[in-house]
Formats: sequence, structure tokens, C-alpha cells
Amino acid sequence: MSVQPEKILALQFKYFGDAVLMTPALRALRGHFPQAEIHLLAPEENAPLFQHLPWLTRVWAMPRRRGRPSLGETWPLLRALRREHFDRSVDFASNDRGAILSRLIGANRRLGWDERGGFFGRRFCYNDRVAPGQNPAHESARLAELLSGWQVPPPASLEAEIRADAALAGAAKNVLPQDRAVICHVASSRPQKEWPLAHWAEFHRLATAAGREVVFTTARGEREAALMAELKRLAPGAQILPQVAELPLFLAVLARARVFVSGDTGPLHFAAGLGVPTISLFGPSSPARWAPPGERHRILTGGICSCEGRSAVCTAARHCLAEISPEQAGAALAKTFEGFDPEARSMGQ
Repeated sequence: MSVQPEKILALQFKYFGDAVLMTPALRALRGHFPQAEIHLLAPEENAPLFQHLPWLTRVWAMPRRRGRPSLGETWPLLRALRREHFDRSVDFASNDRGAILSRLIGANRRLGWDERGGFFGRRFCYNDRVAPGQNPAHESARLAELLSGWQVPPPASLEAEIRADAALAGAAKNVLPQDRAVICHVASSRPQKEWPLAHWAEFHRLATAAGREVVFTTARGEREAALMAELKRLAPGAQILPQVAELPLFLAVLARARVFVSGDTGPLHFAAGLGVPTISLFGPSSPARWAPPGERHRILTGGICSCEGRSAVCTAARHCLAEISPEQAGAALAKTFEGFDPEARSMGQ
């Protein structure tokens, strides 16, 4: 009598960059359960990040509105997930939403973090629990550590992995015609993580003088549009990419980049997951925990953060990220062009 392969559901209800950093743990899960069906439940805005990973059986996209859970929108999906009769589920965030969904979906074994907080009894939504480590390592290693509750070995590599939709390659080329462009992402969801605009303008001058094609991009929004307008004033020759509203197309555009430069943002992890070499600019957040790992990635760190990463806007007399000079970033760019063969990419294509 043949034995049915296990069905495993992973859940991740966090922000874009955090979601990408889960992919090494998903690879480890696939390696430990090679015959299993591995499904992923993610917020619908994050789902395109995972749609083209060949080692996931299915990606389930859950509609959500921040602060406004809607049972009418989620109940049909929840019923469909219950009909899958999952053998196991693992909730990498283990927040209130994930805990409730884990319990309602009803897998036989439900793995989550054994930590206090949230609604009363949140941790009891899981029947397999792992205590968080006292000294958080790289975020990808921390997420993979949760799988020790099922005796899953750590992943061989902590490099993130996502894929762009190959069908969008033509549309991406229309947005970014250059094949070897340096994409610079200026804004962050937290302004304290942003490199000063004057530094970006000088970096643009240095890079273009060295023969590099530099283009700038940012998130959508009035504040971000104002940043681009000010950058254009400081560097009139700077090329600004048109805003791309759809995440799948944005990923396809990023996959065309030769190098990606930014602070600690979600797009930094998108680019790294696509196999694009990155130069990351770190100040208030910890590069040891959040910077992309791997030889193709370079990290520049600023001065000591007097805000200690707690404030959304830097209140110091001199921004810690301002300690990273445009000359340092230009030297890192030169080394990246010298030391990486674009034909050697193994991910993102």
C-alpha cells in the first residue's frame, strides 16, 4: 500500500523584505521533506515574490487590509485551506494573525515560536513550539532555526532566492532598456534608513564619470516623489525610472540590473534574491542580522546610531548613514564590477 506524501503549509505574515529572508528556510524544508507537497500562505501583496519558485507546490494569496481583518474576504480561502487536510503547518512569524490561522486551518502538527505576547493563549495555537534564541543571528538563520522543532537541519546557504516572471522580460526591458545599469533605490519606509540625497547626487557624478549607467528608483507616494524631485535638482542629469505599480513587473526590472544599491529596504532583499549583486548602506539597523549574505554582496556601514534604530526619523546632529561617503560607495561599485561575472548568476533568471 502506497503512502501519501505529507502536505506542509508554511505561513508568513510579515513585510516584504522579511518574507524574502524566509526562502532559505523553505529550501531547507524542501530538502528535509523531498516528497512532500509544500504550500505557502502569504499576504496577497507578498505572493508574487514566491510564485515562480519551483520547489513550492502552491502559493496561497490571502487578501488583507492593515488593521481591518475581514472574515468575509478570508473565510472562502480558509475553507479551501482546511479542505487540503495539511499534515503540518509552520508559522514563521507566529504573530496573532498567523497563530489564529494556524489553529483554524487545523494541521495535525502546528509549529510556531514559543514566546509570550499577543492575545491570551496565542502560543497554544501551536502543538510544536521552539523557544527563540537569546542572541538573534542573521534573520534567515533565525527563521530556519524554527524548523529545528521538526529536526530539519539548517540550510546549506543563507542566500535568499526568488524568481522573476520570465514572461515579463520584454515589458521590463521597455522600463529599463540598459542591460548593465546600476539601480539605486533612494527611499525607505523609515526615513532614518535613507542615505542623504546630496550623497546620492555625488555618487551619481562619480559613477557616471567612471562610465557606469546609473538609474534611480523609489517607492510610490508623495514623500518619495518629493525626494526624486530634490534629487533631480541636485543631479540634473540623473535618470529616474518610471514608477512600476505592479510587483511582478518591478521584480522583472530589478532582475535586469547589473548592481543594486540601497539602504536596508525590501527592494534590497528582492534584488539579492534575484541574484543581483548589491551594495547595502547600513546605519540604524544591524547588517549582521539584515544584510544580504553571500560573496556577491558588499556592505557599507555608517557611524554609531544615536537613535539606536528606534526612531522613524533621525534626530541626531549628523545622520549615521552620512558617515558613508560617496567615494566609499563608488569604490565598492568599482570592486563589484571587477569581481563578479554576470553570466555566473544562479538565481533570479
